[in-house]
This record gives sequence, C-alpha cells and structure tokens, in this order.
Amino acid sequence: MAPRKSVQASGQQSGRRRPVQLDRPITEDLLKRLGVVIGPETLVLALTHRSYSYEQGGLPTNERLEFLGDSVLGFVVTDHLYRTYPDLAEGDLAKMRAAVVSTRALASVARTIGVGPAVLLGEGERRTRGADKDSILADTMEALIGATYMDQGLPAAHDLVHRLVIPLLADKLAMGAGTDWKTYIQEAAANGGLGPIEYRMESAGPDHDKVFTATLVVGGTPYATGTGPSKKEAERQAAAHSWDRISAAAQGAAAGTEAPAGA
Repeated sequence: MAPRKSVQASGQQSGRRRPVQLDRPITEDLLKRLGVVIGPETLVLALTHRSYSYEQGGLPTNERLEFLGDSVLGFVVTDHLYRTYPDLAEGDLAKMRAAVVSTRALASVARTIGVGPAVLLGEGERRTRGADKDSILADTMEALIGATYMDQGLPAAHDLVHRLVIPLLADKLAMGAGTDWKTYIQEAAANGGLGPIEYRMESAGPDHDKVFTATLVVGGTPYATGTGPSKKEAERQAAAHSWDRISAAAQGAAAGTEAPAGA
C-alpha cells in the first residue's frame, strides 16, 4: 500500500480534529505537474470536495478557493486576450474567454496533470466515478489556481495559468464545439473585405461510414481543411484551422496591407 501523507484540517467530528489523509505519491506527482509549491494545509483544502467534507463531519471544502481561483483565472485569461488580440471586438474576446475557461476545457487540463486521483471525495462520489466528472475536475482545477495564488501570489498563479490553460487558445478544436468558428470566419472575412466564403467538400468511404473533408476557400484562396464524420463537423474543423490566417488577413486588409494566405 502506498505511503500516505497526513495533514490536519480544521474540521471536527465527535469533538476532535481529524487528520486528512493525502496519498503522497499522487499529490507529489500532481504538484510536480502543476510546477508550483502549495503548502500541505492549503493543498488539502484545494482537494476537499464537499461530499468528503459532509462524510467527515464538516471539514472546510474547496469551494471558497474555487471561487477565488475562478476570478484569478478569468483575470489572467482576459489580460492575455486583451494584449494578444488588439483588434478583436469585446464580443469575440468574451467568446474566446468563455471557451477556454469552460468546464470542458478546465476538465481536460485537470485530466492531463492527474487531478482526479488526488481529489478527496465522499464514498458516493467515488462509487459514481466522481474523480472523472468534468464538473468536479474543473472546480478542483480552479481551487488549485486559487491555492497557488494564496500561497505563492499572483505571479505564480499567472505563470500557472499561462502554462496550463492559455495553450488551449492555440488549439481551436480543444476549445469545444460551442466555439462558433464558422461565424468568426464570416465576420472576419466581411470586415476585411476578403471575398465570398466557400466550403469545398469531398467524401470517402462507404455510405454507412463516410469521412468528409472540407476545404475553406475565401475570395478564391484556399486556407485550410478539416475532416469529420459529417459535413458540418468537417466545415467546423476547417474554419477552426483557418482562423489564425483569416484573422491576420482581415486585420492586414483593414490596415491597408495585404496579408498573404500562405503566410
């Protein structure tokens, strides 16, 4: 059995404080992947789900740290978007922020760094695989950001978000189907006067298992392709893959310069 690390928390049961058991190898690996130092008591708090708190007689939960981490995360992402995309309208910036701080996006980050096995869950949540639920993973990720801020300050929390969350902005498809890249393309092409938009479609495979490939063409110039099991998904991927180049071309046109599609 793996050695366990015991840290006292502030909850009580039967009039006595109860030590909280953290799995040392799991939490040490998590901190290594986070790349930050979080004190034992703050780490326990960040990993304590309310289901565990209830079963242990009312230990403090990670909900306050989650609240704090949500604000820190939102600030860092907003600051990055504001500085990186000076020509994007407020509405577009808000959509990008919403996608990258979404439950789905944060859960994917949490899975990558191994948050799930470290979360302290009640028996009911453990039985229903709570350690792999998007909502629990995302909430715990926010709590860990809050814990980093509390123990190490804003610079450390800023670096943490930039290492683990900001890269999702470059992975358009990881931001989820809710990001409407086709609309982004339409608006950018219209604002930049780039010309009509066309999705050229090809398909391969048997009727029951077709794979579609869409090529996004704007003003007669092909930009990028996308594939998927449906025409809609292929077009969405093509739009996502084309966004950086279309955006640059539109900004160049608006500034009176022409940005080549292949740049």
